[in-house]
Amino acid sequence: MSGATPAVELRDVRKSFGKTEIIRGASLVVQPGERVAIIGPNGAGKSTLFNLISGRFAPTSGEILLHGEPVHRLKPFEINRRGLARSFQVSNLFTRLSVFENIRCAVLWSLGHRYSFWTFLADLRDANDRTEEVLEMIKLDRRRDVLAMNLTYAEQRALEIGVTIAGGASVILLDEPTAGMSKSETSRFVNLIREVTVGKTLLTVEHDMGVVFGLADKIAVLVYGEVIAFDTPGAVRANARVQEAYLGSVLAEQAASAAQGA
Repeated sequence: MSGATPAVELRDVRKSFGKTEIIRGASLVVQPGERVAIIGPNGAGKSTLFNLISGRFAPTSGEILLHGEPVHRLKPFEINRRGLARSFQVSNLFTRLSVFENIRCAVLWSLGHRYSFWTFLADLRDANDRTEEVLEMIKLDRRRDVLAMNLTYAEQRALEIGVTIAGGASVILLDEPTAGMSKSETSRFVNLIREVTVGKTLLTVEHDMGVVFGLADKIAVLVYGEVIAFDTPGAVRANARVQEAYLGSVLAEQAASAAQGA
């Protein structure tokens, strides 16, 4: 993909809160269609980095580009309209609306529909057809009329993914998408993420190394606000600096946990 305009680019991005510097000169280039996992110890700045990319925080210095255009001074909704969507660690659904209605809410703006007292949603065939497509993609078409509050945890996370992709964004940010799931749920969910992000650029923060190595084309390792490695999973696994700073202890902990559960 040489010569292509990066989907997401960070140029010496820094973020301070008062005198405390959280992101310390992070640089990253993510090409269109790549699946990138961002990993690192607690307190490394992963969530802060996501908030910077999606516009919730403005960087103290540095540049953030989306498809070659600077977005670090834009508001979250403006960045979203330029093709970036994100999910959150905590469920962010309309719990008293149905599965169908949650997806349709996310679809409406992307299709050019604006607020109107005189429009019946049932008459918006393009929005309803797109909603049905998304429901099939996330495997919730048979749960279309169920209130979001009555879904299982895994189904709610799937609905979150649906809401995130419904607007047709080309860059998707997923914040710990498999957190709290069982091993079998995680496996199914990784397959779902892989399916719904075909042709899109994916950035995800994830602690489960099985998910990371099974899903990501590349891994960015963030330690104390700096990207200390950005490479293929195999290269990152073999990186001595990454082993020392983070990965060795995490893999050992997860292996011990798996052995106890066996």
